[in-house]
Amino acid sequence: MVVGWHAWGVASEALHVIAGDEELLVDRAVGEVVAAVRAADPETEVLDLAPGGLEPGRIGELTSPSLFGESKVLVLRAAQDLGKDLTAEVLGYAKAPAEEVVLIAVHHGGAKGKALVDGLVKAGARKVTCPKVTKTGERVDFIRAEIRRAGGKISADGARNLLEAVGNDLRELAGACSQLVADTGGKVDDVAVARYYRGRAEVSGFAVADKAIEGDLGGALEQLRWALATGVAPVLLVSALAQGLRGLAKVGGAPRGARAAGLAKDLGMPPWKIERVQRQLRGWSGEGVAQAMSAVTEADAAVKGAAADPAYALEKTITRIVTARSLR
Repeated sequence: MVVGWHAWGVASEALHVIAGDEELLVDRAVGEVVAAVRAADPETEVLDLAPGGLEPGRIGELTSPSLFGESKVLVLRAAQDLGKDLTAEVLGYAKAPAEEVVLIAVHHGGAKGKALVDGLVKAGARKVTCPKVTKTGERVDFIRAEIRRAGGKISADGARNLLEAVGNDLRELAGACSQLVADTGGKVDDVAVARYYRGRAEVSGFAVADKAIEGDLGGALEQLRWALATGVAPVLLVSALAQGLRGLAKVGGAPRGARAAGLAKDLGMPPWKIERVQRQLRGWSGEGVAQAMSAVTEADAAVKGAAADPAYALEKTITRIVTARSLR
């Protein structure tokens, strides 16, 4: 069974194996089991154990029946490092686990100590896997699930913008998701992502570019004014507009019907970004892209000194981009 980042109910099993190296997910999985046990008995004692602090016979002592029948949760960390004797002791215990004890073996997920995992599963342990989240698409899914978990909603594009702003660390992403839902009341859109990460010029610039390229004049101008008000340099905004339009030109010049995965290497863009640009291309013509690029070239000169008011020059440029989108 794979836990990933999805909520899961915890049954009353006495044996659990949590395997994987994604620390946030492992900690959550352990927490789910502990919470379920304490829901039934708030006085449950939780013992967090590491191989270095265990000696042969210690597992037997900790799992022996209590005079007063107190319930316990034993969390065996780094179970792959238990060693031969302790592994045998744990597997021996697993054949007849105590009623008042819940045992959780936390295993890194590799080949080392696999006999322990296999033995516990054979004995009836509930196994949860928490593999490392490494792919962009998986992180986007994680963000969307985190937002839902907190009671909110976010689009796939919004999730990608948040990923670009925060980075790949799952704990930081989880914290950002929770904060965004709390700050916005649940609706987490591109404006909210940009506002929350107002110090991150890249997010602000890309948000402006995306709105303009998608033909949302009001949204693009709102993002632009907010970005300028929070100190984003006009030259960075022009750069983001140029990058967005170059993406349109690159993807628009690719063979029709080509799949994003196949184009990624040739275009030097990740598949998810190619798919996003393919959606943005709807409504654009070659002439329109050329005119928009011309507008951005003029804007580049304007914000570097040719214009007295860079903000006005940027607003004019965005209006020209949105107008160029409708050219046929």
